[in-house]
Amino acid sequence: MQASIEWLKEYVDFQADPDILGESLTMAGIPVEHVTHLGQNLEHVVTGKVKEIYPHSHADKLNVCKIDVGSEVLTIVTGAKNVTAGAVVPVALVGALLPNGMKIEEADLRGMTSYGMLCSAKELALDDKTLLPEEKNGIYLLPSDTPIGEDIHHVLGLDDVILEFELTPNRADCFSMIGVAREVAVLTDGILKKPMLNVHETSEIKVSSMITVNITDPEICPRYAVRVLTDVKVGPSPAWLKRRLRSAGIRSINNVVDVTNFVMLEQGQPMHAYDHAMLSRNELNVRLAQAGEKVTTLDDVKRELTDEMIVIADAGGVVGVAGVMGGLCSEVTKNSKTVVLEAAAFNSARIRRTARKLGLRSEASGRFERGVDVSRVTGALDRAAQLLEEMGACKVCTGIVDAYPNVVLPRQFSFTAQQVNNYLGTNFSACDMAVILKKLDFDIEESAGTELFKVTVPSWRGDVTGMADIAEEVARLKGYDQIPATTPSGVIVSGGQSTENKICDQLKRTLCSAGFCEVITYSFIHPSVFDKLLVPKEDVLRQTVPLLNPIVEEFSDLRTTLLPGILETVNRNLSRKNNDLKIFELSTVFSPNEGVDVLPDESLHLCGALVGKRAETSWNQGKEESDFYDAKGAVEQVFADLGISDVTFVQEATNSMHPGKCAVIQCDGQIIGVVGEVHPQVISAFDITHKVYVFDLAVNALISAAQRVRRYQPLPKFPAIVRDLALVLPQETPAQTVTEFIAKTGGPLLTDIRLFDVYTGEQVEAGYKSLAFSLVYRSAERTLTDNEVEPLYKALVDAVNVAMSAKIRE
Repeated sequence: MQASIEWLKEYVDFQADPDILGESLTMAGIPVEHVTHLGQNLEHVVTGKVKEIYPHSHADKLNVCKIDVGSEVLTIVTGAKNVTAGAVVPVALVGALLPNGMKIEEADLRGMTSYGMLCSAKELALDDKTLLPEEKNGIYLLPSDTPIGEDIHHVLGLDDVILEFELTPNRADCFSMIGVAREVAVLTDGILKKPMLNVHETSEIKVSSMITVNITDPEICPRYAVRVLTDVKVGPSPAWLKRRLRSAGIRSINNVVDVTNFVMLEQGQPMHAYDHAMLSRNELNVRLAQAGEKVTTLDDVKRELTDEMIVIADAGGVVGVAGVMGGLCSEVTKNSKTVVLEAAAFNSARIRRTARKLGLRSEASGRFERGVDVSRVTGALDRAAQLLEEMGACKVCTGIVDAYPNVVLPRQFSFTAQQVNNYLGTNFSACDMAVILKKLDFDIEESAGTELFKVTVPSWRGDVTGMADIAEEVARLKGYDQIPATTPSGVIVSGGQSTENKICDQLKRTLCSAGFCEVITYSFIHPSVFDKLLVPKEDVLRQTVPLLNPIVEEFSDLRTTLLPGILETVNRNLSRKNNDLKIFELSTVFSPNEGVDVLPDESLHLCGALVGKRAETSWNQGKEESDFYDAKGAVEQVFADLGISDVTFVQEATNSMHPGKCAVIQCDGQIIGVVGEVHPQVISAFDITHKVYVFDLAVNALISAAQRVRRYQPLPKFPAIVRDLALVLPQETPAQTVTEFIAKTGGPLLTDIRLFDVYTGEQVEAGYKSLAFSLVYRSAERTLTDNEVEPLYKALVDAVNVAMSAKIRE
């Protein structure tokens, strides 16, 4: 956003130095990035009129000009081809200084003395963006009615100072000259002078008979209004208008387009003009584009639209991309006689996405993205119509077509001066606050006998929504240097980890101490991975959460299990000759919730894998391969370190696991995990050539079962008596079942049971196995004798024989 000091002074009288004013605005929250003094290093350049021009007698490419500069007629030699008799041009006199550092002196050019130089736009350092193509080359030609002998600074507005703002998105009101002038008035104790609106509707034709407007959805366009101008004379803009646009970095097009740009800069309300004759059925419809619909915009580029973009359409199709750029088909040209002026408010988020999608940002889109004042839409139309009518460029039809389905009421809320002071840490008076807010055009009502204020927020201040915003207004205009520096106060609490984090850290420490390495895999999978894992079609694992914007097609869903990532990691390591692995991952899996806007459930799982040798190759280590019991042992160590004792391993076939080498893990009757060998078909599907043993544990269940407070007991004072018991049982009888039975019937003196041998062979009948247990009897109060232990041991043997049909193996 650029603001001309000269233009600002039309709305507020102030004498402040531009550099000081820029600093004041910045400190008040309206940051000025640059203060540019136009016409610097430009001296002794005036306007001159070419009285005569003729070829140089000794140079075919040069011409000799007789230039009237007011005080005298100079002879100047030029090589420019666009200079003719009667042209008014910038003349650098002898002794002149140009912005490029050139100093003009008398020069002898092929025997002819030249007393100065005719200047181009580049030599005057004019902004290239504001020039027409023909103005960029050759000598810069001035309007024919330009006074002769005038300083070029005044003629081209180069005696002006430009403030360039870097405004934050919330201050949409300052993307206009009146908005900036309002802030300047407050800072300089000036009075804001808004332009008087007095539209002369000289045409008896009613607007409603010329055009109809329809908004399909108020969400995309809260308000859309139009005026119609007849007997339009499209032509060049007056010099003052060109000068105002040039100061803002905008090129002059014609009087109609220039007025819409001028009103946008002045009021902050973008506008657009349509050629009425080019609108099918005299209608304008605000709607969403159809997918694949196309329009050629004013920059002569054909653009394809999506169904999220707002467009303006007539009965035949799209005539403009709302809030971004109009269509070429309805452009106002020199042949236009009836013009429809549009002013509207559009959904800012949609305009922002449209501009980004099309790669087409404009002054209008920048303002619509930040939000425009809905209540000022018709005022902008009146201002534009008034300007064009005063120029004699049109007649204004009677009335306005104003589609405004849901009227926006001013925002109101209450606060007290004490609340503001508490928020800022200040002691400003209620009177000072009221003065500041009234200067900013806030309506203030004070309750009698209290400091309670009821404030009505101006329609253009969409960023003010509550007391905190009022406090900001007070602070920035009082001056941030008036707010005392204080040390923040608050309750200091000691930091710490949650129970979940503590247990997760413990799990990692346990597995790392057992020789495992932690891995991290992607949280995304492709549904086809469940076929590799042999997961049934109806299984809950297949109920994934699809991603709206997957990074690649292979990662289209959130994972419901960690196993695919672990197996992919195993495959990657094996393919690189890293054949001995112990890895684990502790991370999140996801399951869907009902409803589109509801986030999925997240739960922590711990998944590990073992491949290859049990220990590193060494002279004192064997070469045994890891097996089921290594995986089971790692899980048991996890339970031991968490103090979880009531755990059982039950042989049971599950998805992805070898049916004969798999066990589900139960705690308090609930399944909390699985351990075993991966199914050979799954191994093959992941291109793995080694046996893989895995475990998968639900971490939330571990957290619930973990003993957070460890209980210790003293070492035994008295010796134990150990008895061995070898039982011959059917081969399908689980050792866990036998262990649990012995624990229940062994009596109070039986303190430990350990399975130390499993045997099948010649000395045991086919279909049977021998399980050998070591039984430890001990008392905490005395030394036991054989006579005390023997009856308990025999009773246990008898109970096992009866209950489990076991035979004692001698």
